Amino acid sequence: MTGFVPPAIIGNVGPLEMLVILLILLLLFGASRLAGLGAAAGKTIKEFRKAIRDVEDDVNETKPSKPDA
Repeated sequence: MTGFVPPAIIGNVGPLEMLVILLILLLLFGASRLAGLGAAAGKTIKEFRKAIRDVEDDVNETKPSKPDA
């Protein structure tokens, strides 16, 4: 096996599986470290979304406007 996981398998994660994954992470990292990882992930996503908005704004500013007919 090559280690490739088809996207369909990843997409079929239900609430019970998510709970099991969360419990395993809690056991591995502990509550305080897991909270820190969650906060860091949240900040990363926020910065990424801000960067996307900035790029979209730059693209919209540089688009030529349609001349009035």
